[in-house]
Amino acid sequence: MQRPDMEAAAKTLVETAYAKVNVALHVRARRDDGYHALESLFVFAEDGDRLEGQATNDGAIDLLIDGPFGAALDAGADNLVMRAARGLQAYLGEQRGAAIRLTKNLPVASGIGGGSADAAATLRLLARLWEVRIEPEELAGLALDLGSDVPACVASVTQLVKGRGEHLARHKVERLEGLPMLLVNPGVGVSTGSVFAGWDRQDRGALDAGSLDMLIKNGRNDLAKPAIAAAPVIAQVLAALQGADGLLLARMSGSGATCFALFEDGGAMAQSAVAIRAAHTDWWVMETRIRSV
Repeated sequence: MQRPDMEAAAKTLVETAYAKVNVALHVRARRDDGYHALESLFVFAEDGDRLEGQATNDGAIDLLIDGPFGAALDAGADNLVMRAARGLQAYLGEQRGAAIRLTKNLPVASGIGGGSADAAATLRLLARLWEVRIEPEELAGLALDLGSDVPACVASVTQLVKGRGEHLARHKVERLEGLPMLLVNPGVGVSTGSVFAGWDRQDRGALDAGSLDMLIKNGRNDLAKPAIAAAPVIAQVLAALQGADGLLLARMSGSGATCFALFEDGGAMAQSAVAIRAAHTDWWVMETRIRSV
């Protein structure tokens, strides 16, 4: 991916944009600013999109996109990677640029924070490439300007997230991190805005993330019903996951359409993945684990 104006020995750095999963997502109210007041437990997969980059001296930000879902994205100024790079560059007054390659392994508009994770990984990547120090509070401010999920994706650790995404707290849950996790997307995109618009405005109570058992028993995704109304195939994905042996929890992530399943062990996850791939050859399936940091 080297450009002609780059030194032959230019250093290439790599970041993973870890897939984000909402183990539970409680919508409490619609705020006066138009955003929704949320309570959610975010976890991150060990896998995701891949970004690699090299610093340049001309100030230009160049983006190349490839990978299984790369064709679904445009590399123009509105791409979240470009917006993150330009935002950080402007904030720092940085004169250097970068050549970035995004390998898009995650489905687009799928409820697992692909674009947000890409933006966050870009911020991490460029801070390393340009060898700059930036305080966490400053980075969080830049991240929130890019999207509600971006601040949580910067650290990509298990977090309790409240508000529109601006209130974050590291939150370990015993037995949760390291669990095998299966991600399944039926190949349809749903509009986040339309799913939130379909929320019935009923506050069904606060999120209790004190234990894995409470997350399984009382946790929920308040966006599942409007998402299924928009894309009924989501219900088929959940049904396919809920019948698996060794299952701990199956639920939709974010505003859909990706659903996830947590398993007691990797063997049970692998068996479920085989069965789903055989029955639904057009669905996207990823076997991973919850990231432990």
